[in-house]
Amino acid sequence: MAQAVPRPQNHRPQFTLNTDGHPHPRENALVGVTVLLGAIAFVTSFFHNLHILTSWTGLIGVITGLIGLFVSATTAERFAVVIGTGAAAFGLFLGVAHGGLFGGVW
Repeated sequence: MAQAVPRPQNHRPQFTLNTDGHPHPRENALVGVTVLLGAIAFVTSFFHNLHILTSWTGLIGVITGLIGLFVSATTAERFAVVIGTGAAAFGLFLGVAHGGLFGGVW
């Protein structure tokens, strides 16, 4: 008869982007950069005078997000990259609407 193996009482599932069990340092770095740039672009998009910072971080965040989406290996990585890319695109659009990448110089 099969015996059930008791689970340890203090076991918690750990957060990981590597759900397939293999390390993905390049993909995880792209996820981190995209989420960080997306958060900066999203937060600074609400301040009209920070439109240059918002535009550039949004543009770089969208580019790294698309590269990260292209090379991602797991669903968890794709999920985080899509959220970060969306936030970066939101910041890019509002930054361009408030004055653009060069601040009205061109």
